[in-house]
Amino acid sequence: MSRNLFLIKGNICGDRVRIGRAIHKPPLTQEDLARKMQLMGMDMTGLIISRIEKGQRHVVDAELKMLANALGVSMDWLCADE
Repeated sequence: MSRNLFLIKGNICGDRVRIGRAIHKPPLTQEDLARKMQLMGMDMTGLIISRIEKGQRHVVDAELKMLANALGVSMDWLCADE
């Protein structure tokens, strides 16, 4: 019998990743963000960014840290409820 390893569906940072791209100066496309993360050593694509923003993909801690660095925001901001 299959067991679900995640207690929540999606992720808690998707909306903030999208907002972070929009407020970045200049604004970043999903592909731009993926390229920035690739330059930082993370295997990332625009499709993965899209799935994160739609809540269709979980984000592991290393990715969260890299997303925060690439967007110039804190990990706390990415995970905020407000």
